[in-house]
Amino acid sequence: MTSNLNDVESAMDVDSNGPDGPTESSKPRLRPLTQREEQRLIAYLDERMLQLTRNHMKRSEHSSTTQTLTAYLEEARRIMALILQIPAVYPSGTIRIAYLLRLTGDALGATPGYSLTRQFSGPLAEGAANIVVDPQRIKANLVDLLDFLDDLDQAWLAVLEGQAWDPTSSEGVDVFQLLGPLVHSLQDNQDASIPDPQTNKSDIPPKLSKPSQTDKTRLRSLLLGGEATLEEWIVNEKVDKVMGMGGTEDDITGLLDKLGLLDEFDNIFTRTMDHLGGFGDIKQSDLMGGETPMSDPSTSKMLK
Repeated sequence: MTSNLNDVESAMDVDSNGPDGPTESSKPRLRPLTQREEQRLIAYLDERMLQLTRNHMKRSEHSSTTQTLTAYLEEARRIMALILQIPAVYPSGTIRIAYLLRLTGDALGATPGYSLTRQFSGPLAEGAANIVVDPQRIKANLVDLLDFLDDLDQAWLAVLEGQAWDPTSSEGVDVFQLLGPLVHSLQDNQDASIPDPQTNKSDIPPKLSKPSQTDKTRLRSLLLGGEATLEEWIVNEKVDKVMGMGGTEDDITGLLDKLGLLDEFDNIFTRTMDHLGGFGDIKQSDLMGGETPMSDPSTSKMLK
């Protein structure tokens, strides 16, 4: 399998095992993948994500490479960076959408499996005397999680807008802007093809792959449900008690405020939610009726 993975990375001009995650060529790839490249890429991503899931499931064992939340998020970032390098043009862009949805669901579902207050996570750690009382470590884990969620939010904004991913600026870039003034005249000509600036071959279709309404509905559900689960996870970890903060155990607002992270949690996925319909302030609780952002005093005992 290793040789196949190396072939995929070579074809896409990436190294997913670099010290800072995947490295890319100076310009995002604008041509769709060939059928052979797609097959290799799908096999690559399936294997990589399967390994991530397996390591998460055995996170309490020494053989796992993701025993901590930080280690899990690091690997998830590498996979996300590779997914974002998939060309935004049709039909390759549909693969990018499908795998980013999958990674989003996996990551949001896996995070609560880790402990913020114990050295180890998972079933084997239950009841173990391994309480972590270092407030800085707990906060560092939450900050790392927030950074990952912000990266995911930025990634989804680019995918929703059908943009190519610029690894240098870590944001989406308009495909036509990358190709230069020459192709602006092609935007209104659906029969035209976009020339590849590296080969001068006109073999790139102008159609961009954007998420369907079904994809958007699923994404919205994943984000709203994931955020509610994360809030419940922090409460159940009894971080306030471990850190000696006082207050009630279900006071998620007060806890995050004392950690200086309330605004960051309030702004999770705002870019994506705004794009999905201008509802960046709506959280899971809003589905029950009424808008109640976490910074609202009335939400101090929102979770039971």
